Amino acid sequence: MRKRKIAAWVFTIVFGLVGWFVYGLARILSTGNEYIYIGFLCIAIGLSVNYFIFNLHKKITKTWTWIMMVMLFIVPSVVYGSYDWYIRSIEIANAEVDLSTYQPHEEGSDLARLEEPAAFQLEENLPELDGATALYPVYASFVEAVYPEDTYFNDDQCESPVTVSKTNGAFQRLSRFQTDIIFTAGPSDEQKQALKQMEKTAIGKEAFVFFVHKDNPVDSLTLNELRGIYSGEIKNWEDVGGRDQKIIAFQRPEGSGSQTGLKNMMGETPIMDPPKDQRVDGMGGVIEKASDYRNHRNSIGFSYRFFATKMVEGHNIKLLNINGIVPSVYHIKSGDYPLTGNFYAITNGTKNPHVEPFIEWILSRQGQRLIEETGYTPVKETNLSEE
Repeated sequence: MRKRKIAAWVFTIVFGLVGWFVYGLARILSTGNEYIYIGFLCIAIGLSVNYFIFNLHKKITKTWTWIMMVMLFIVPSVVYGSYDWYIRSIEIANAEVDLSTYQPHEEGSDLARLEEPAAFQLEENLPELDGATALYPVYASFVEAVYPEDTYFNDDQCESPVTVSKTNGAFQRLSRFQTDIIFTAGPSDEQKQALKQMEKTAIGKEAFVFFVHKDNPVDSLTLNELRGIYSGEIKNWEDVGGRDQKIIAFQRPEGSGSQTGLKNMMGETPIMDPPKDQRVDGMGGVIEKASDYRNHRNSIGFSYRFFATKMVEGHNIKLLNINGIVPSVYHIKSGDYPLTGNFYAITNGTKNPHVEPFIEWILSRQGQRLIEETGYTPVKETNLSEE
């Protein structure tokens, strides 16, 4: 009898631990549902062996069998769940970009610069600027070119004429007349309604891009396939030439610039409502989720080309071709890449007299040159490649 009891515990513990190890490994690496099924099969074998061995002798009650079954599920679930929560909290906390590397009038910053003094200069009554994270390197380069060197900056950007509140925050501040110009992609329908005196001026072009983990065998999707994925009609990578894996399609919060880009791409096709853990706050968070080796190798996300390739470094993602077209600067300029769009300088009835000439300068050869040297595509030809 003692040997049967020992055998029961050994079989249960060994198969249970093997099962949870395989299941945990599958979750971490996202290698496919088949491994998760193997994990549960191992657990089932262990529990079955325990049950039958324990009940070979009538004097042994079933109580300890059920206690063991419950413990095998509860303990590993709590341990793995706590570990998973910890990893996710680290990923989200470190997801955003360090914008201090683009600080104006700072030696060694990564800003684009003119070789000659800007033709337009400001000394006082400086327009207050705000905008999207991805466009901060652009309008920060404008500030360095035309604002005085003693313009006040600090890390939290309090009381500074140049801030970055992200797209939704920038539109909110503009609607409350708390800033003069914001630099973003086009507004959503809700944001348009909040800006009664909105004027937007296209100053550059950029590609709206989709990306996957670099190990994903899918290299290209059509617009119809993307719409199928984000409407929920296409749920498995196998349906678009990939592995037999469930597609995790990350989204951004409503009002963010990239979520508005997704809506524009979808057209009349409704966007599915994603699970809570598949809606990520920052654009950097989406890239972090898709690139991190611990999970989500079967995910897809979206952003803007410059942000995904230049502002976030050390990632393990690859940009997808859309309709067979590479999201390159060449194809943005030519208009061949199907998800090319403008970004804008947007005002809302500002009274600052310097705003209009400032925007005119941005559209001048010098302003457009800074946009191109930053890494975006200007709306006007600069002939920079000929210089």
